[in-house]
Amino acid sequence: MPAFLTAEWRYVAMLNYAVDPQLLAPLVPRGTELDEFEGKPYVSLVGFRFERTRLRGIWIPFHSDFDEVNLRFYVRRVVGGDVRRGVVFVREIVPRWAIAKVAQVCYGEKYIALPMKHKVVEPTSEGGRIQTEYRWRYRQKWNVIRAECSGHPVVPPADSREAFFVEHYWGYAAGAGYTTEYRVEHDRWRVWPATQASFEGEMSELYGAELACCLGRQPDSALVAEGSSVVVQSGQKI
Repeated sequence: MPAFLTAEWRYVAMLNYAVDPQLLAPLVPRGTELDEFEGKPYVSLVGFRFERTRLRGIWIPFHSDFDEVNLRFYVRRVVGGDVRRGVVFVREIVPRWAIAKVAQVCYGEKYIALPMKHKVVEPTSEGGRIQTEYRWRYRQKWNVIRAECSGHPVVPPADSREAFFVEHYWGYAAGAGYTTEYRVEHDRWRVWPATQASFEGEMSELYGAELACCLGRQPDSALVAEGSSVVVQSGQKI
């Protein structure tokens, strides 16, 4: 059976904020626990490009290339001796209703469809400047993530903060009395630490007042990942 979804994820801008674990405790799916870096849980505001997307190997016209913005945090699940490090999405935004509906039905994820725009300025020379910008409109107001970096991207050391954010290969979504678990497969990503990064907007209605307040300050870290081809496997209830 083919994978549920294949695609390329490109120019993944990540703004990362350390938060009080009590903010996330009610959102942790059954069977998982908060994952932390150096004793702190984080949320990440993430924008990136979906490209060459296929469902069950099928290309769907006008639904192949699009933007996504999500707010996520990090969990882990121990299965035997295997530690599965994963992500939980507080909210995911895409520009097309059909994409949001498929994710809601098949994975129980909290997708919504909103108008979106992006701007990615690729380097004009080796080690040149990268600029990423992802916008989405909610209640007639535009919100925006920006991240800028330069230099040469590298695969981060396994014990680094950058690796913590980009090397979670499972997804978890809370259902009514169960959790959906699915695997996301991709190569280790090369990343650039961001030299400048910011979020502008007001997301209290979508993220809740307390989490939205956290996004009102400068991120504790930010990066842009080069991205790669990805494979998202079908979900199963645990």
